[in-house]
Amino acid sequence: MSPEVKDTMQILQTGIYKINSKIKNQNVKLRKSVHCSLFTIHCFRGFTFIELVVVIFILSLATALIMPSFWETEKDAVKTEAKHLSSTLRYIYDNAVGKKQIYSFNVNLDNESWGFKSKKETRNFKTKGDVEIRDIVVPSLGEVSNGEVTIEFGPMGPEEPIILHLRKGKSEYTIILNHLNGKTKIFEGYTL
Repeated sequence: MSPEVKDTMQILQTGIYKINSKIKNQNVKLRKSVHCSLFTIHCFRGFTFIELVVVIFILSLATALIMPSFWETEKDAVKTEAKHLSSTLRYIYDNAVGKKQIYSFNVNLDNESWGFKSKKETRNFKTKGDVEIRDIVVPSLGEVSNGEVTIEFGPMGPEEPIILHLRKGKSEYTIILNHLNGKTKIFEGYTL
């Protein structure tokens, strides 16, 4: 083993290094490390407190930004389902009026499903996340809270307005379809 490597190993073991300069035999203490190599001049014991605080802060910030997207609240689930149902009603209206075809909108209140049918397409959906369809209000039928309701959309749209109420737990949303212009509105809470 060469003398330089032997001196370096002694420095790492003892933590003391003798400097040969104008001032003879001056001892300089080096910090010991859990892991040092032959090629490092300065060895450190580990992470400083500030480094640990910064890393913990970054991890906490990332967790705070990512985790809320995994927790869907009752309100979010009902609102998402209301938007989906609302956009479907708008789609049915636009296609019935635009293509001058008859569409049937069907709501089954017993198994929480809904869908539509025409000559060329049929789609069925089931509410997600335990969202229930509380009732559907149509002037000719009144308030229907169980069973199945079918409403026809003709070339002029439906003949009367449609009101749907969705809920999950304490959170409720109302969807209202204006039969004259096909616009839908979503309201938080139970509205007639």
